Amino acid sequence: MERTAKIPRHNLIDFAEQNFDLPFFSVNQYPLDSKLFVVENRNNYPIEDYISPGRRDFYKVFHISSGTGILTVGLHKYEMQTNQIAFVHPDEIMSWQTTSEEAGGHFCLIHPNYFEGYSHVAKLFRTYPFFLEDNAVIKLPNNVSVSINTNFSRILSEERSTNEDKKDAIIIHLQMLLLEAKRAGKNIANTPVSESYSYIHNFLSLLETNFQIHHKNTVVRLKTASEFAEELHLHPNYLNNLVKTQTGKTLSNHIQERLMYEAKALLIKTDWDISSISYSLGFSNQAAFTSSFKRMERITPSRFRKNMLS
Repeated sequence: MERTAKIPRHNLIDFAEQNFDLPFFSVNQYPLDSKLFVVENRNNYPIEDYISPGRRDFYKVFHISSGTGILTVGLHKYEMQTNQIAFVHPDEIMSWQTTSEEAGGHFCLIHPNYFEGYSHVAKLFRTYPFFLEDNAVIKLPNNVSVSINTNFSRILSEERSTNEDKKDAIIIHLQMLLLEAKRAGKNIANTPVSESYSYIHNFLSLLETNFQIHHKNTVVRLKTASEFAEELHLHPNYLNNLVKTQTGKTLSNHIQERLMYEAKALLIKTDWDISSISYSLGFSNQAAFTSSFKRMERITPSRFRKNMLS
């Protein structure tokens, strides 16, 4: 009787170390001390490959006048080219992979609080039809792309100026930019992300849900790496190797760094005392929090707060 060949069994760690067909992403949290409005020329601000977790608090609009790249918004992938513009909602996890040496165009980051006193513009951004993960990128006719590039240049010039009414001018140019894109643009097709990328996306999304702190009585219940893997129905070794291969950091590294990011946010953006922050972040006492913070950041929480607010 002919023997049946054995089905090969793959060690999970060896399998995880195979090529996942993904670029290497740095995971970038947005700087806590940033302004409410930022605009940059892509020529002077080269963009590296990165993945940005959700709850970034900023709308992002970026226009490509030359060059190419791969944008993912949520679980949708767009192969962007010249004369295209993208709109990313603050709640979305996004990533960018540069695929050309050229990087022409502009981008801006806008915090919703920037629209204080301009409620009609805040509403425009909230209801704009392209701040959706499956509708995020528009292809522009060449003449409209040139016009939008000019609009961005004017926004950049105003932002760098000392004009007392520069915010009014920026708001007007932003409205024109959105109007031109909406009138003339055509959505480009998107494709689903790879399975490997979806695991990284879903891990970061779950990690963000751990940090919904709205008042002092909220207590973070931080999950372990194994618990995150279990929620994603993956073996911990597989998920850990995938995340480490593609971001350079383990699951535990990401969990601890996200905890410290939240700690710094609370130290800067609230007037809570250190004890209350310690409690909200799930530490047994203030001493444990201070020790952990100093080990990770090389500075005590109180000194960090004083330096940032001085």
